[in-house]
Amino acid sequence: MPPRTRDPSSDPFREASPDASAGGAEPRRVLSGELIELLAAQLGTDAILTDPSETFVYENDGSILHPAAPSAVVFPRSTEDVGHVVRTCTAFDVPYVARGAGTGLSGGAMALDGGVVVALNRMDRILDVDVFNRRLTAQPGVTNLALSRAVAEHDLYYAPDPSSQAVCTIGGNVAHNSGGPHTLKYGVTVNHVVGLELVLPDGSIVNVGGSERGGYDLLALLTGSEGTLGIVTAVTVRLLRKPEAVRTLLAAFATPLQASRAVSAIIAAGIVPAALEMLDAEVVAALEAAFGFRFPTGAGALLVVESDGPREGIDEEAETIAALCRDHEAIHVRLAADEAERNEVWKARKQAFGALGRVAPNYCTQDGVIPRTRLPEILERIAEIGERHQLRVANVFHAGDGNLHPCILFDERDQDQARRVVTAGAEILRACVELGGSLSGEHGIGVEKREWMAAMFAEQDLALMERLRNAFDPRRLCNPLKILPTGGRCVELAPSRRQAAL
Repeated sequence: MPPRTRDPSSDPFREASPDASAGGAEPRRVLSGELIELLAAQLGTDAILTDPSETFVYENDGSILHPAAPSAVVFPRSTEDVGHVVRTCTAFDVPYVARGAGTGLSGGAMALDGGVVVALNRMDRILDVDVFNRRLTAQPGVTNLALSRAVAEHDLYYAPDPSSQAVCTIGGNVAHNSGGPHTLKYGVTVNHVVGLELVLPDGSIVNVGGSERGGYDLLALLTGSEGTLGIVTAVTVRLLRKPEAVRTLLAAFATPLQASRAVSAIIAAGIVPAALEMLDAEVVAALEAAFGFRFPTGAGALLVVESDGPREGIDEEAETIAALCRDHEAIHVRLAADEAERNEVWKARKQAFGALGRVAPNYCTQDGVIPRTRLPEILERIAEIGERHQLRVANVFHAGDGNLHPCILFDERDQDQARRVVTAGAEILRACVELGGSLSGEHGIGVEKREWMAAMFAEQDLALMERLRNAFDPRRLCNPLKILPTGGRCVELAPSRRQAAL
């Protein structure tokens, strides 16, 4: 078999640069009255939006750079409802896309073909809690944090914890294989999902995983497929017992370079913390300004390091981590004295993105991954890219597993600035790939990064992905124009109706 190779003459980052003539949000389709009547017969008229004044809020998800106007938004309450929507859309050759809380950051929940948004917010029930087997089954609209709250009285919890966990949904977590600060030790969503119920593009309802094992690992295939292979209508997750003891440490450094070296030293010492997070000076300043947090003077970077496990040995591990931070020039190291202080540390970490919203009108969050030994290099390159494009970049990320979240601050009303943001974002992702990393750790490819997939995968690899997708969805109605390259523009930058109203 010939080796898989990429075309060295092509540059997907340059070829997918934004088109200055982009025409704003993708056009709406005009749905037939018959289709609307069929949907209403199953869902009820109160579960369908078609007026542009109501549907325009669904033109964007958490990323604002690629608006797309849906022709309708529907709100199913059951698996049967979803099946009816899929079969009806298919009969009329209308594309559709599932949407949860809309917190996604790659444009994955946008109706790029002007189709129907299937909003799963009303499917928000926990269906079953099996304490003995440590399993929980929920509809896709249940929030991530609600899973842990539902079993807290049993001393159990659900481990993946995205920063948006108070609002993001388990269905969206499955779609993007989300992680969070505790990914380093506990893994991402796919490591905790044991069963899925979903509606396939032909309208049939299937169950994958559960107590059955053997055969192809469809759970791994579907988790992270960004809703392109079907719509998940129920998720069964694995629950964990809360650890006996937790120690949370905050270390301040004068520079991100020193903090990066401390990260490598901790891992090199054979320690795998539950979490190992980094915040740079831009984020520190934003947290202080927005929420009144107080951090050590001169902090150019902060590390949040958490250890958990049996009580025996937990204090020794925390002391070793503190010593390693001091060895790498930490200017301040503090161990949280109690649960209240620990919660305050995590409150600061979880509110980092919200704090940036107080600093600039908008920010674009990238999601590249690099080997953690290359952290110093990538941070230097990110700083250089920001300076060259005259853009401020704030960094808050999962340092332990090299999953970066550089936030490029800008104002969407300034079209030149928005174009520079897209170019800078492409250069950051290019740097991640060049350093041996990847385009995404947990935010997904969606529309934002689809044209850059050729930077990571050979033509044969992408062709195989096309064949796999066609096996599930030969008519390409299920979240079309996502993940795989189309050869077109990667984003749209003209003002949406929301922008025009500003």
